[in-house]
Amino acid sequence: MTTLLTPAYRLVIGKHRVDTTVEPKASASTDLLVTLDIDALPDTAALTLGQVGGIAPALEDTATIELGYADNGGLTQVFTGTVDLFDASLLTRRVAATSTARALMRLFVDKSYEGQSAGEIVRDLAGRAKIDTGAIDDGIRFPVYVIESRKNALAHIRELAALCGVDAYVDAMGKLVFQAFTQGRVIHDVDYAKQVLSLEVDRLANADVSVKAFGESPVAQAGSDAWGWLTKNFSPMAGSAGDGPLPVLVERASLRTSSAAATAASATLRAVQRRAVHGSVRMPGRPEVSLGDALRVRDVPLDGFNDTYQVRRVVHRITKAEGFVTTVDFAAIPSEALK
Repeated sequence: MTTLLTPAYRLVIGKHRVDTTVEPKASASTDLLVTLDIDALPDTAALTLGQVGGIAPALEDTATIELGYADNGGLTQVFTGTVDLFDASLLTRRVAATSTARALMRLFVDKSYEGQSAGEIVRDLAGRAKIDTGAIDDGIRFPVYVIESRKNALAHIRELAALCGVDAYVDAMGKLVFQAFTQGRVIHDVDYAKQVLSLEVDRLANADVSVKAFGESPVAQAGSDAWGWLTKNFSPMAGSAGDGPLPVLVERASLRTSSAAATAASATLRAVQRRAVHGSVRMPGRPEVSLGDALRVRDVPLDGFNDTYQVRRVVHRITKAEGFVTTVDFAAIPSEALK
């Protein structure tokens, strides 16, 4: 049971380092909060310190955070980012950092990509932002895809992720991931009466849909190198997924082939299925739970709780009042296979 363990952390901000596994009394933190969120990049960290020495951060310092327990064999890195806020009062100092996705928010590009996959486009944008990459799926191959500076690079990557049915996020090491969720890199067991402080699951109606996706012209009939033209009949190159009574239409100019439209349709159906079931669980600190993982809820003596879910958001918090608590927001794992 983690409730009997001693919360610990290791902070490295610029040249300053605090490791409470080595010096338990070194902690000057009154509140340490790390938020990781697939649906709301960039990830953030916030640290409230007393005015008693310790860390003296500067703006643009690199920050890494490891969390865990002093008496169970190690810490787990949960965040890498850059300090972008530092303020102080007579009693406290507050430090805020943003993940490496911040560089993508500040990148504005005008560029046309020809014959490249979504993954290749994402790698190019990450390179321009000087961000390392982790797992990058190919996704849809586009005859032409246009990136314009009216939106930042992060917004374009999120749009590509939605079309391709993948998740875009930054991992604990600061690497950009662009990868479809299947069953989770790691499945973490969450047992009722052992690891659950609170748990809720919500189910939404109107998830039984049929999706139709198409681009701007029937170019797929003439090959991917053909240029588009206007048409009244999109049926030959439209993609479809699901057979529910509620129609969902996806129209994107970039979907110029039937295979691209099919992938976009199944990606949209997967998103609807994922949102149909969502919930949140609050647990004694679990630093090992991260984006890209799955949770398996077990032994709840009520219907509708025990299942395996996708991790969508993770909030780690250490305070002197409550200790180390992790809150995970999760969603259903879609039954639709990505085309």
